[in-house]
Amino acid sequence: MKKLIIAVAAVAFLASCKKDYSCECVTTGSVINGTVTTSLGKQKKDDAETTCNAGDSSVGTVKVECTAKES
Repeated sequence: MKKLIIAVAAVAFLASCKKDYSCECVTTGSVINGTVTTSLGKQKKDDAETTCNAGDSSVGTVKVECTAKES
C-alpha cells in the first residue's frame, strides 16, 4: 500500500511541475523574415503551448509560426 501511495504522489508531482518556457515565433514572407523569442516564465507545458500557439497567424504571403520551448 505504501508503494502505491508513493507512486501516485510521484506521478502527481511530475504532472504538475512548472518549468521555464519561452515562445519562439518565426516570421517568413516575401519581405519580412525573422525570429522573435519571448519568455513565458514558469508554466505547465500544456499552458505554455496554448499561450504560444495563440501567436500563429498568416496574412497573404507573411506567416508567423510560434513554438513553445523549454528554457
